[in-house]
Amino acid sequence: MNNQKLMKLIVGGLAIVVMVKFIFSPSTSQGTSGKTHQIIRVSSFWAKQPVPPLNLDENEDDPDKKENADSPEVQSEEKSTIQSNQEEQEPKVPDNTWTDPLKIVHLDLKGAAPKVKYLKEIFPLLSSLGANGILLEYEDMFPYEGELAIIKSSFAYSPEDIEEIKSLAKQHKLELIPLVQVFGHMEFVLKHEKYFSLREVETYPNSLNPLAPGSMVLVKDMLTQVMKKHPEAQWFHIGCDEVRGLGDSEDSKRWLEANNGDMGRLFLNHVTAVGRFMTKLKPGIKLILWDDMFRKLRPNSIKESGLQDIASPMIWMYTPNMNVKEIGNYISKYEEAGFQGVWFASAFKGASGIDQKLTPINHHLKNHLQWQKIITSMPQYKSVRFQGIALTGWQRYEHHTVLCELLPVAIPSLAVCLQTLKYGSFDAKAQSEVERILGCELQLNENECKGASFPGSDVSEMVKKIDNNLESSVKKIMQSYHVKGSFSHYHRKHSFANPRNLGFFKDDLKKLMDEWDSFLLTFRRSMDAIFYPDTLEEWLEENVSEHIERLNEMVLDVERIIKLNGQPKVNPLKTR
Repeated sequence: MNNQKLMKLIVGGLAIVVMVKFIFSPSTSQGTSGKTHQIIRVSSFWAKQPVPPLNLDENEDDPDKKENADSPEVQSEEKSTIQSNQEEQEPKVPDNTWTDPLKIVHLDLKGAAPKVKYLKEIFPLLSSLGANGILLEYEDMFPYEGELAIIKSSFAYSPEDIEEIKSLAKQHKLELIPLVQVFGHMEFVLKHEKYFSLREVETYPNSLNPLAPGSMVLVKDMLTQVMKKHPEAQWFHIGCDEVRGLGDSEDSKRWLEANNGDMGRLFLNHVTAVGRFMTKLKPGIKLILWDDMFRKLRPNSIKESGLQDIASPMIWMYTPNMNVKEIGNYISKYEEAGFQGVWFASAFKGASGIDQKLTPINHHLKNHLQWQKIITSMPQYKSVRFQGIALTGWQRYEHHTVLCELLPVAIPSLAVCLQTLKYGSFDAKAQSEVERILGCELQLNENECKGASFPGSDVSEMVKKIDNNLESSVKKIMQSYHVKGSFSHYHRKHSFANPRNLGFFKDDLKKLMDEWDSFLLTFRRSMDAIFYPDTLEEWLEENVSEHIERLNEMVLDVERIIKLNGQPKVNPLKTR
């Protein structure tokens, strides 16, 4: 009995010893392997999510790393895990040079520059129509300072205005691209006597003489001042189109004689020098130039200049029946020249007549349908990419010519063009979208957007009434029976008329004058809300004053002659 108890105690003790030994023994290789896999699974999990940093003292080690540092299996697994995590966390960095093609609305400020408060209304509209950028051609509206103060308009934007424009663009996700002419179309600078010596043609203010002492100083100062106000700009347009008279100055003639008459190189030397200055001024800036001066250059000439590495050409064509094949040839040439990207430029206004007042929507729609064909064809060009399209809205053909259509007048055309680019054609869906956004009924055949409620639509409607009715209403009353018969130029000159005959049209004449006076008072108020006084003055002088003055003179003459009671005319022979 005692032996049996003893045996039970011994067996029980041994069992306890075995259990204690098992519990406190070092981990087996199987256990280590299991723990390692667990750590790896945890690491793999964190690799797919942001890993919060450990709050360690400066000299303290991560306890997990310290615990497993000596394990070859863990080191091997961690190495492969880190490599795998890097592949997941650090994808191949995209080439920041390329972005999705932009749809840029061009605001030409060399006439009828909108007030900032109008831009505040119009920028959200442009964004809703599908635009994602603004090409701001400053001309004389930039607040130049110092030596350049002479070239700014008396109504130029203030530095505060510039900041507000930038803020508005950013708010509505519109990429803001400044445009400053540096070669051709420098009339706004070269018209000043101070800069006469920098003209390529002495008697014309069109183009800069690139070889004249002081030319690059002028250009650099302009670009520096504008760039200083736009340090965030990713793109910058330096113009360089239509360099009229290049090669005519004595400087250019001497250079051409010494360089085998290479006009292309003369042009490229200046443009490339400006481009390199800009890339030093702001490393990484992407430059744009109008392409027309490149069209006759050999691709090798462009390559030799190095311009293809720092700029992109903007191919422009504004006609409704433009030659798509011709544009394709330009693209191929620029691809061969080494340009990595090309821009296109269509037109939504200001390209259908030098003094156009009403925008022909169908004209510009057809232009965009042609450009859409070219955009669709771009995949065939393997080494040049489509970077965007600028919908140009020219306000003048050049600095010294008359105003084209005012911006509010062209909003329906702009809407149609932007929606055409968005949908690839102007189908029922695109038209419905235009009508919804502008609040109008679009009638393309009649060039009408009836009932529109977009910002400035009141000015647009009043411009139409003036264009359609003012001159015709004055002509109509001048062609009436009694005016033609009793109130001719001869009668008015000699103050000779029968008051009875004048009475037949006097009231109608006065009524017409009063109606136009009242209408034009409203027009002036609406224009004043959008434009500066110089725009209103010029537009009225060009389109209204002649007819209103004629009407007013008739009213004054009829009232004056009636008071004479039909007295005899003075014999001009007796007054000699």
